[in-house]
Amino acid sequence: MEILNEENIAQVIRVAEPIGSTKLEVFSHSLRTAVTAVISMLVARMFRLPQSYWAPITTIVITQSLLGTTLAVSWQRFFGTAIGAAVGGVVATYFHSMHAIIFGAGVFLLGLCCAALHADRAAYRLGGVTLGIILLVPGVEPPWRFAFHRFAEVSVGIAVALIMTVIWPEGTTASVSAKKSTTGSK
Repeated sequence: MEILNEENIAQVIRVAEPIGSTKLEVFSHSLRTAVTAVISMLVARMFRLPQSYWAPITTIVITQSLLGTTLAVSWQRFFGTAIGAAVGGVVATYFHSMHAIIFGAGVFLLGLCCAALHADRAAYRLGGVTLGIILLVPGVEPPWRFAFHRFAEVSVGIAVALIMTVIWPEGTTASVSAKKSTTGSK
């Protein structure tokens, strides 16, 4: 099996989801994403969350073109973060020194919890990010408070992204063009 063949390289180079098909769509999507991220940051700061930067980062990660896609990504991000924060809080509370084996055991336990709760791989992956931050980033506050803050910061980012997707949906230019081409109307 050749990994670096022409077909694999072409798949890596190809843009799977372009930002827009016109300059106006690119401008609109970029502006919408930037405004949404700034609002998310300001809301997190308003709540005085200690690591408020996680809210706009989450907003950028989950902001998608269509509400349905945003809802699916948001749910997986929320669910995974909740499970990762819970497992991270428990592990950090009972194991104060973070050896590699304890971290690995935490990731393993997270996988078992995600499977028991019927979460998908995206939730497990995002929960692993939360778990890693809780266990590997030195904290100055108690583990449960750190875990709760991480969950709250991500939740703010998700909420702002969802609200902004409803208030300011992706431009209709692309969907109108697609409708016209499929229906044959001018």
